[in-house]
Amino acid sequence: MKTSDTSQDLPASDLISKKIAGLGDWRGETLGRMRKLIKEADPDVIEEMKWGDTPVWSRDGIICTGESYKDKVKLTFIKGASLKDPAPLFNSSLDGNARRAIDIHEGEEVDESAFKALVHQAIALNSSGKSKPSKKAKS
Repeated sequence: MKTSDTSQDLPASDLISKKIAGLGDWRGETLGRMRKLIKEADPDVIEEMKWGDTPVWSRDGIICTGESYKDKVKLTFIKGASLKDPAPLFNSSLDGNARRAIDIHEGEEVDESAFKALVHQAIALNSSGKSKPSKKAKS
């Protein structure tokens, strides 16, 4: 019987830390910084690793995922279309009915308080049980 990879037996938070460290460049630093902000916004957030190696933060449902690509770190809010984004931070996946994402490129900074506000809103929306955006007149 072949021995399984021991990383599969690690807690999700350790797997996320390992992924961040494994990136070894600005993407790891960025994903680590955004992870820290999520945990500051809600210390009780649940960290999971889904779909192979995608970090996921949840509280009464998925808040957001954190993906790294060659040229960006993408934070996708599953119910982002239902969130108010006055900063605005969402700059990707803007045409969908549910998701919204924040693409962060090398050297870019994210407004920390606005990001934490999005996390709080996503948690409140998950806790309320609502999943569809309210009908609003398009401008």
